Amino acid sequence: MSTVSIYLNFNRTTEEAFNFYKSVFGTEFMGNIARMGDVPSQDGAPPLAEADKNLVMHVALPILGGFLLMGTDASESMGFKLVQGNNVYISLLPDTRAETDKLFALLSEDGKIGMPLQEMFWGDYYGSLTDKFGVQWMFNCSEKK
Repeated sequence: MSTVSIYLNFNRTTEEAFNFYKSVFGTEFMGNIARMGDVPSQDGAPPLAEADKNLVMHVALPILGGFLLMGTDASESMGFKLVQGNNVYISLLPDTRAETDKLFALLSEDGKIGMPLQEMFWGDYYGSLTDKFGVQWMFNCSEKK
């Protein structure tokens, strides 16, 4: 069966972010967190700096509806230039307003609410926020009052 996942890059905060998301969604990582130091050395590649060995190479966390949230540390010391932008949202469609309210409240802690949860003209309960790690989330719940 085909699946879809959401892959997030962070600059040295992947583990902190994913532990936060784990607490929000109440799920467990799929397997262990893979570390940069676990990667076999490549011929001709410079050795990995000691400070980078514990960075996250890959982590996967189930969230809602069979979706996986995946992530990595995209460190400049390893040639990545991370630019956080406003072009990606994770859109959640919880089944109930209670679940929507709970997830919205947890993800907005120390973040910024773009639009508070409210009834929208299309008949759904909608809101948006940017969490404390700069990830943007949209919520759309079709459960009626």
